[in-house]
Amino acid sequence: MSLNVKPLGDRVLVEPVEEKEVKKGGIIIPDSAKEKPMESVIVALGTGKTDDNGKKVPFEVKKGDRVLVSKYGGTEIKLNGTEYKILNSDDILAVIG
Repeated sequence: MSLNVKPLGDRVLVEPVEEKEVKKGGIIIPDSAKEKPMESVIVALGTGKTDDNGKKVPFEVKKGDRVLVSKYGGTEIKLNGTEYKILNSDDILAVIG
């Protein structure tokens, strides 16, 4: 099933990667106590940022990359029962892997 969402400008659509339910020692962490996931997978990219001279600046990431994003950055949306975030490319902190 394809998504009908195309981010604009320098925005990206990411799907948060849920952390595992059980930690070392077999302790189960309830949903209310979990931190918001910072690791995400890029689902879609916008058209890119425009610099002061009107030229498009290419993204440093590509679709499918695993990235670390700002914990509270972006806007959360729900599509087809799945949670996503739309955020500025500046909210991407690092590429994993």
